[in-house]
Amino acid sequence: MNMELTVGQVAERSGVAVSALHFYEAKGLIHSLRTAGNQRRYSRDTLRRIAVIRVAQRVGMPLATIREALDTLPGSRAPTRADWVRLSAAWKDELEQRIANLSLMRDTLDQCIGCGCLSIDRCRLANPDDTWGEQGSGAQRWAAALQQAKPRRGGKRAG
Repeated sequence: MNMELTVGQVAERSGVAVSALHFYEAKGLIHSLRTAGNQRRYSRDTLRRIAVIRVAQRVGMPLATIREALDTLPGSRAPTRADWVRLSAAWKDELEQRIANLSLMRDTLDQCIGCGCLSIDRCRLANPDDTWGEQGSGAQRWAAALQQAKPRRGGKRAG
């Protein structure tokens, strides 16, 4: 039984477009071998790696982070349940921080964030006389709020 799959077979079985497979390969997420005719061939464990990639993408993990995680896996076998538990545990802190950031953004979206760009002599309550502008350029108040919102271990917020 041939253990290698063509790009079309991988696309069909994984539900991922051929162009996406080429992109994943270019980004170092999956690997192929080339035949004498320069056609791509993938090992069957590529299907499991693609499943990991797709789930990680759905929860918002950047491709660079996914690649780093996949690089920790042995190249000679498909990722196992234990591998997935380890990878997903490593991503939890990053996901918790994203959730905190999005929650803060949602909860303060209708307010002036006091960065200077939205408060120039209009926001006399949140930023009188543009005092936040004295602290430097950028969203000073927003950055401070994000720092306070960072979750501690166990998912509790600091502050």
